[in-house]
Amino acid sequence: MKKVLDMPFVNLAGKEVLVTLANPRDGLSKAEVAAVMTNIVAKNVFTSTGGEFVSAGDPVIRLTDTEVLV
Repeated sequence: MKKVLDMPFVNLAGKEVLVTLANPRDGLSKAEVAAVMTNIVAKNVFTSTGGEFVSAGDPVIRLTDTEVLV
């Protein structure tokens, strides 16, 4: 199984934008991710079609499993 970190943000248009990071390190805490997300919003690191990010949501680690169809 693969792990990904999903970091949801809301842009100026009020739409949710999901930033996904592959292979987050083990033991990553919510406080660490929240601090990075707050920094992303404060420094306008990213923008989207709905404008800059204005707030951060709750990050989650998602486990994914891939199966090749034959």
